Amino acid sequence: MALEAFAGLFGERWGDPPPRVLAFHGWGRTRTDLQPALGDLPVLAVDLPGFGATPAPGSACGAAGYAELVAPLLDDLAGPALLVGHSFGGRVAVALAARHPGRVAGLVLTGVPLLRRSGRRAQPAFRFRIARAAHRLGVLSDRRMERVRCRHGSADYRAAEGVMRDVLVTVVNETYERDLEALSAPVTLLWGRDDRTVPVEVAERAEALLSRSRLIVVESAGHDLPTQRPDTLRDVVLAHLEGAW
Repeated sequence: MALEAFAGLFGERWGDPPPRVLAFHGWGRTRTDLQPALGDLPVLAVDLPGFGATPAPGSACGAAGYAELVAPLLDDLAGPALLVGHSFGGRVAVALAARHPGRVAGLVLTGVPLLRRSGRRAQPAFRFRIARAAHRLGVLSDRRMERVRCRHGSADYRAAEGVMRDVLVTVVNETYERDLEALSAPVTLLWGRDDRTVPVEVAERAEALLSRSRLIVVESAGHDLPTQRPDTLRDVVLAHLEGAW
């Protein structure tokens, strides 16, 4: 399968043409995560901007901005698309479906941070807020502020650079209640029981906002369900394609 350019993004077509599925990987990952599950299905899988072979976006944006960057891919599919999204890719899929409802036949979402976790701290740590204020006043240097950011930031934050760090900061502060309520296409929420990054309770609350949905919880699977249980993901996607759900 050859790497191709699609509207400024790089990806591959899998399975028999024409593609009917548009697949989006998680943060810090590439399209190859989804190949074990979807490699024999009619799929267009791309590296999202800033990952794999696709250059970073020109400026920081959230899921809605990414949705508009990938929207031209819908022209490469045969009719309304089934969107498959893991983690960050699911954020993009939801934003895309909410903004182009007539062009989306359904969604399969796994491990997607659609809502804030229950009880999660809404503000940064007190020491970080003090350091940020000192930096704004010119008391703390850029170099020392960067060290503070890395100390308090996640592994993804420490690994991100330039515009991609700004993208990450944007998306981790987003929630998608309005987008979920706007979805009219059927949605399958496929979750690992042992997902510690995005616990099942997030999926349960998201399901309550959807008009046509089902939640499937997979035992002995965590956040990386597409690579841990590729056969399960494939079966769910195939059921959508066959109209069996």
